[in-house]
Amino acid sequence: MKRLFLAPAFAVVLFLAACSGGNQSSDQSGESSAPAATTDTSSAASSAASASTPGSDIPGIADVPVSTEIDLTGDDQMKFDKTLFKVKAGQDIKLTMKNIGKLPAAAMSHNVVILLPGTDVQAFGTAAVAAAATEHIPQNMINDVLAHTKMLGPGASDQITVKFPKPGVYDFICTFPGHFATMHGKIVAE
Repeated sequence: MKRLFLAPAFAVVLFLAACSGGNQSSDQSGESSAPAATTDTSSAASSAASASTPGSDIPGIADVPVSTEIDLTGDDQMKFDKTLFKVKAGQDIKLTMKNIGKLPAAAMSHNVVILLPGTDVQAFGTAAVAAAATEHIPQNMINDVLAHTKMLGPGASDQITVKFPKPGVYDFICTFPGHFATMHGKIVAE
């Protein structure tokens, strides 16, 4: 009987330990994390300019072309086919979402919800679970939403036009229960 209790208890402890170490920012090398002094002012100016450019710290963003169209698909593995886009702020952008999955809509629907910069994605995704009556868009957080598609069952698609009002990094997620953990990405508006 003790073994039946110990196996699940060990699994829970292992899971909690794995989840708690993801966002540590401390330097574990033992070396000082203070930046080295530099006398190259052009390098410092370049760093300041890139730091003020929205999304410049996102890996791979330099390789993403600016686009006027965002085409996304979602599948039965709870994944978007693309997770990084670059657009011009103030320009109309055509967003098309298609659910290419085969599972029934009750088990595996998808949407795209674009959140305003600064929105707590975790809190929004958690609140979306209980918002079935509004296609998992929590009405108490509707002011955090820039735009969204309809909730789509297998084979369905939706197209919307969205304008990003100002430069910044806009998170997008699928709000079907449990999906936002793996179905998320970023749109950088320049």
